[in-house]
Amino acid sequence: MTTEPRTFPPRPLRAVKAAYIRQAGCPSSVAIAVADFEPWEGGVEFETADTSTVPGWSATEASELHEAFGSGVREELAELTTLDPGTTVAVAVVLRSIRAHEVDSHPRAFRQAGRQAVRNALLEAYGPPPTPWPRLP
Repeated sequence: MTTEPRTFPPRPLRAVKAAYIRQAGCPSSVAIAVADFEPWEGGVEFETADTSTVPGWSATEASELHEAFGSGVREELAELTTLDPGTTVAVAVVLRSIRAHEVDSHPRAFRQAGRQAVRNALLEAYGPPPTPWPRLP
């Protein structure tokens, strides 16, 4: 019996939303993003769509946010422990759009949003992880 190798994502995951919002005083953090997770060749490919501009931000500033989001995606994928053994990460992540707050958005917030996007994609692809509690007799 032959089985096909398993990969993440198992199918295209479109419009995966991620938000990292922390506003409990100063400093605050706001990062909102939408990305697609596409099956790809082995490894992680990241790109930014033309639609992910940020009104009121320079191209250089927006690029820093995009790069931070991509870094968060790569970090989270590198640390994955929730995938079954033998599952290969083979994904192209396309950042479709971001929203930024004029004061409270910064690269660290978008790095966290990238990590959250991966978690949300895993949830969409495989459902919630099994809960260890309560243990049944």
